[in-house]
This record gives sequence, C-alpha cells and structure tokens, in this order.
Amino acid sequence: MRQLFERLEERHGLDTLSRSSRRLVLGSYIALLALLSYGGLMMQGSGENGMAPILLRVLPLILFLPSIIAQRPRGHAWLAFVSLLYFMQGVMIATLPGQTLLGMLEIVASLALFIGSMCYARFRSRQQRQ
Repeated sequence: MRQLFERLEERHGLDTLSRSSRRLVLGSYIALLALLSYGGLMMQGSGENGMAPILLRVLPLILFLPSIIAQRPRGHAWLAFVSLLYFMQGVMIATLPGQTLLGMLEIVASLALFIGSMCYARFRSRQQRQ
C-alpha cells in the first residue's frame, strides 16, 4: 500500500492529491450529514423523542467541522476513525426491512469519507513537511 501511495505522489504530485482528497472529504461529509439528518427525521416522526435522534447521529460529525475548515491533517485522521462507526451503523440499518437503500447510501458515504480523510491526512501532512 505504501508503494502505491508513493507512486501516486510521484505521478500526480502532493498538491493535486491533497486537493482531490479534500473535495472527496467535503462531498462525502455533506452527504453523510444529509443522510444522518434524514434518518433522524424518520426516527423523530415515529415517536415523541424531540431532536434527540438527529442530534445523536449528527453531533459526532459536527465536532470535526473545525478540523475540516482549518484543514488539519490530524483532525482528518481522527475523522477517518469516526467514519467507520457510521459504516457499522449503515450496515445495521441496511439489514432492517424497508431501510436497505438508506443503509447502503450511508455505507457508501462513510466509506468515501474514510478514504478521503485517510488520504488527505497522509498527503497534507507530507505536503506540510516539504
């Protein structure tokens, strides 16, 4: 895997790779926030829980917003770990009857966020060292 990243860095350059991975992070972050908000709204409509379902789903992602805005590689590395929790949640939601599509979309968005965050943390930290 290390050789693959090194070849990518030689072929495309760190600037291009960090920009494209940042775009992937931003797009998948927004998509995952939208999916989690939609799922929370669906849970909110079925009971008298108030805003709790939405906040419990969205709050961990919102905590990483300062790191994303400030473009900190360490924050993106931690975001990659947190995105795996959303992957597991998406797998569980996909097994529920009638929720397969929502679960699959959450799986795809969380995997894209994981890959984008991991790559951005690597490329940006290497770019800052140079």
